[in-house]
Amino acid sequence: MAALIETKGLTKRYGAQLAVDRLDLTVSEGEIFGFLGPNGAGKTTTILMLLGLTEPTAGEARVLGVDPVRDPLRVKRHVGYLPESVGFYDDLTARENLRFIAELNGLSEAEAEKKIDEALRAVELADQGDKLVGAYSHGMRQRLGIGELLIKDPKLLILDEPTGGLDPDGTNKMLDLIVSLNKERGITVMLSSHLLNQVQRICSRVGIMSKGRLAAAGTIEELAADKESGMDLERIYMTFFKEG
Repeated sequence: MAALIETKGLTKRYGAQLAVDRLDLTVSEGEIFGFLGPNGAGKTTTILMLLGLTEPTAGEARVLGVDPVRDPLRVKRHVGYLPESVGFYDDLTARENLRFIAELNGLSEAEAEKKIDEALRAVELADQGDKLVGAYSHGMRQRLGIGELLIKDPKLLILDEPTGGLDPDGTNKMLDLIVSLNKERGITVMLSSHLLNQVQRICSRVGIMSKGRLAAAGTIEELAADKESGMDLERIYMTFFKEG
């Protein structure tokens, strides 16, 4: 499979603070890749560099074969990014919010309405599309955030803590949606999280970040083979952190 994300020696310093340290990372087409680590491990800084929102201090990245530093707009055209906190106009309906996004993406009115209907169905909000977003629950807003990304038919989704603050039902709906988009639409997903059970449930491969470095990457089975047969992700994760 082709690499949709590839970094070599990717490094980011903020003054004396080393946020990301010589990161070599690959995310292949068709994966749901779990990007694991506690707060401050360098996950969000890495994502910002992949999207061209901050420049690396050293090293390089390629996203869909494009350098995000040189051509960030080209990356954004084909990559959907869901931040931890999704922003919408609360005094507009979900459909009106998506219509605004479609206009920003240059879609015709007819094409926009078709994409909006498809997106609302995909995120199970078709019957709530004419409701003001200000009345949405947190889980509905998160799913609408995914719907917004679908307007531009992304090849890759980068999701930063997409289940943060969700109740169990909202979490299950979000995880099921991610799997559906991957399996039924062929969208590659990079899922940044510190919630091990969720990552273990849906991710085909994981990378474990610690203090700005990639401590390990592979399938859970591969990582367990490096440690102790039969270990679950939580025990693998804690073992790498003890070693770090």
